[in-house]
Amino acid sequence: MVVQRFLSRHFVDELKKEAENRLAILEKEKTNKGTHDLGFMMFCSFGNAYAITHKREYKDVIFAAASSLATRYRPTIQSIQSWDSSKNFKCPVIIDNMMNLELLEWVTKNGGDARFDQIAVNHANTTLKNHFRADNSSYHVLDYDLRSGTVTRKVTHQGYSDESAWARGQAWGLYGFTVMYRFTKDKNYLDQANKIAAFILHHPNLPTDKIPYWDFNAPGIPNEPRDVSAAAITASALLELAQYAKGKEKKEYIAVAEILMHSTGHRPGGSEIDVPLTYADYYFIEALTRYKKWYL
Repeated sequence: MVVQRFLSRHFVDELKKEAENRLAILEKEKTNKGTHDLGFMMFCSFGNAYAITHKREYKDVIFAAASSLATRYRPTIQSIQSWDSSKNFKCPVIIDNMMNLELLEWVTKNGGDARFDQIAVNHANTTLKNHFRADNSSYHVLDYDLRSGTVTRKVTHQGYSDESAWARGQAWGLYGFTVMYRFTKDKNYLDQANKIAAFILHHPNLPTDKIPYWDFNAPGIPNEPRDVSAAAITASALLELAQYAKGKEKKEYIAVAEILMHSTGHRPGGSEIDVPLTYADYYFIEALTRYKKWYL
């Protein structure tokens, strides 16, 4: 038992040391204005590091990252531009971008620029207005005209087809609107999160084990790859959404937060198929942590 305790302490110390080394490598990205993914990159890492250690230097990195992300906000479309302009897209905004709003909201709520909250709210409202279909599924990418502010094209770049429901995209939306409700208590965001949850959980192509196919409309179902990254994100989101629900709905959200083992990154591009993915691991651990904290 003494040896086991020593090994456990040794393992924790080594893990902490490796985490600090990784943070040092990542820190330079706080000034990266060429990506919308700063929420993923900097808040999932430095945000958790600050929550554990309360080191001022970690908070400073988070604040700097939020400032960099805010430079991608485009007032004419009331949204944060996702990818840079290219021959394929002029001003693309992807559903994944909902995941980066937590960084902006957290900074505002922790003494930072109040403008970041408004950017996050504007982006969420624009996404709510334009990204969703009548059945509450979402497109992956909307392309905007920066002059007029209008949507010029709606596509699903990483899904089966433009009108299909890419599984991870639905999970990003569910998680993002749940987070926005946490920060703002705007019932519109809660309603949207519940609508997305209903789309996912009651879809006829969702397997009984709740691990979705990579796209809900993939033509080869049931012989299509599953995506546990979508399941992990959904599970973590549902565990938080259950905090704001009651009765049957609350029980359903908790009951379906179960995860298995295969991920699909970009099926049309032929990459990351049936492999481990960093974000699958991250949201799996987050889901486990939330379950232990709230429901055990």
